[in-house]
Amino acid sequence: MSLTATELVPIPAAPEGHVFRTIDVVRHSGPCGAVISGVNLATELPEETIAEIRRALLDHLVIFFRAQSLSADEQVAFSRRFGPASPVPFVNAIPTHPEVIAVVREASETQRFAFGGIWHSDFSMLPQPPMGSILHALEVPPFGGDTLWANQYLAFENCSPGLQNALRGLSAVHSARDAYAPKMQDVHDMFKGMSVQTSEEANRTQVHPVVRVHGETRREALYVNSQYTIGLDQWWSPEEKLLLDYLYRHATQESFTCRWKWEVGDVAFWDNRCLQHMALGDSSGHRRFMHRTTVAGETPAR
Repeated sequence: MSLTATELVPIPAAPEGHVFRTIDVVRHSGPCGAVISGVNLATELPEETIAEIRRALLDHLVIFFRAQSLSADEQVAFSRRFGPASPVPFVNAIPTHPEVIAVVREASETQRFAFGGIWHSDFSMLPQPPMGSILHALEVPPFGGDTLWANQYLAFENCSPGLQNALRGLSAVHSARDAYAPKMQDVHDMFKGMSVQTSEEANRTQVHPVVRVHGETRREALYVNSQYTIGLDQWWSPEEKLLLDYLYRHATQESFTCRWKWEVGDVAFWDNRCLQHMALGDSSGHRRFMHRTTVAGETPAR
């Protein structure tokens, strides 16, 4: 029986302040990120190990595993230990695994931007956006193609008290219109290794709090992004543009970010509830090929 044929129950995180016993955790950068060692993700890990991995994720927001060799089946099984699969609209899954998408930049591509190359939180326009995303590097360029993450706890905490109070009462409008509506088809045609179906469905909108309370840590995080946030609920366009443009710049400033240089076998697991991320498109002439799974999340709440 394959691992994905087994119904695996999501495991709660180890408590805050937990002393790790089954994994080693080394901080990667100041704002966010840690490298996890001492674990083989291709195996059916004990519940204690899963609980410790989830604790590390909550503590560090994005966690990295080196030298992993995961089949698509094994990656799905690992993802399911943290929750069911989240919908991935517009991007076609690989033929053999409906929960896995291939994120590919072919060596022949020359555009100076990548798929996922705008700061965003994955599919924030969904009623229940993903909790987390898991990316496994199968082929990487000798240079470029790094991914950056930005800590949205820090983004909110480093607003003035007056701005924090104002933001807590606001709601933002999210939509995939500037990513997956038919007007974007010419852009997606440049991604030769990707399989994307643009649709009028991308013009739908969803309202979420500008500041969301994380469902597990109970910490407040800024929750707007330049890819999917298209406005503020009940605001006029000139007003919302001024505030949102400021928040986009503020939320992704370098002092809130970490950066990862990929190697074959790397796995990154990040928390979309409190992070934004983007991929760099600076690896022309070399192929970058990864598998991604996505873990379902809750409705953003104040």
